[in-house]
Amino acid sequence: MKTVAVLGGGPAGASAAERIARAGLKTILIDEKLVWEKPCGGGITYKAYAQYPYLIENATPKKLVKDTVLAAPKAGSAKTTLTHPIVIYARIDLNKMLLHRAEAAGAQIEKERVLGLNRTSSGWQIRTKAGTIEADFCIIATGARNPLRDVGTQYGARDTMVSFGYRVLANQIHMDLQFLPNLEGYIWVFPRADHISIGICGKGEPAHALRKRLEHYMDEKGFSRRDAQFYAHLLPSLEACGWRKNRLAGDGWIAVGDAAGLVDPITGEGLYYAVRSGDLASQVVLANQDLKTTAESYRRLIAEDFGLDLTYGARLAREFFHRSMFFHSVPSWMVYLVRRSPAFREIMQGLFAGTQPYRDLKSLVRRNLARTLGEVAQSFVRSAVVDPV
Repeated sequence: MKTVAVLGGGPAGASAAERIARAGLKTILIDEKLVWEKPCGGGITYKAYAQYPYLIENATPKKLVKDTVLAAPKAGSAKTTLTHPIVIYARIDLNKMLLHRAEAAGAQIEKERVLGLNRTSSGWQIRTKAGTIEADFCIIATGARNPLRDVGTQYGARDTMVSFGYRVLANQIHMDLQFLPNLEGYIWVFPRADHISIGICGKGEPAHALRKRLEHYMDEKGFSRRDAQFYAHLLPSLEACGWRKNRLAGDGWIAVGDAAGLVDPITGEGLYYAVRSGDLASQVVLANQDLKTTAESYRRLIAEDFGLDLTYGARLAREFFHRSMFFHSVPSWMVYLVRRSPAFREIMQGLFAGTQPYRDLKSLVRRNLARTLGEVAQSFVRSAVVDPV
């Protein structure tokens, strides 16, 4: 293999390009925009920066957020302090940093729009406005709105969610997560270096209704939309059946990041999976000069690393957002228990850090149930003593 073309310059594409170029293969990264803003993208979990320290150890403007306020219908709110902060960038700054790393590693960066992709007997012909680029192998990193229909994930009717957000010139040191009734999604307020990002992500509801929910929330909380920049984005949110038939790789190509549908189906978090899939893609490309084994090796690596857990998470998402217990939603119970139980707050620490697998979550909650209920009872007693009826 002589030349690898990476189609897309987001975190997944830049991460793959950096590693392949650093290993000595000719690497061409092609993207029409190269850097862009997104309403939500920019939050790096502990799991991500512990595995890839350059995601926190850099001079790029960022915000380290420890305090988080969760809120849900009928449950009020609950504040928790994270053991490991979430690192939040403006997405445009994060993209620039990752692209600079790829270029410094030797990747050739081309700001061009890919018009088409043709398979040949010797590799690929990539058609751009400026001409044709030849490559032996392609990494598809074109995002959720992938225009190349024959490569990357094929989405079903319920395999995506919509994200809207405003870039507001204001300061805030904590992160807000607001769950809403009858919505598979949530509203967020993310502090960034010089502004805050306020947005909503959800599925199963028309875009105009989601935006109306968001703007109602902003009005209630006193966030002005005057002069605020508005962004909209499509996010993968694969159903369990979508994960089972996900088109991750094929003859002479593999997909990474959003183009491969690699996003947490509950939180919508995709940056860890973008960087991680770019890393795994580079490992496969560098280890398999036989193109016939590359696709199979990549599918296996993704499944073993995080794919099976996200498949389970897709099944769990339906219960989390739609199930009710004793007349309250699961998010409402979650907020209630965070407020009253240290044991439950420990479980939430793992979820915020990205280190708690979904496959073990139910058994972990069951094992801690007695302790959690005991702490809730003690909380009631303390409340009665401090503020008796």
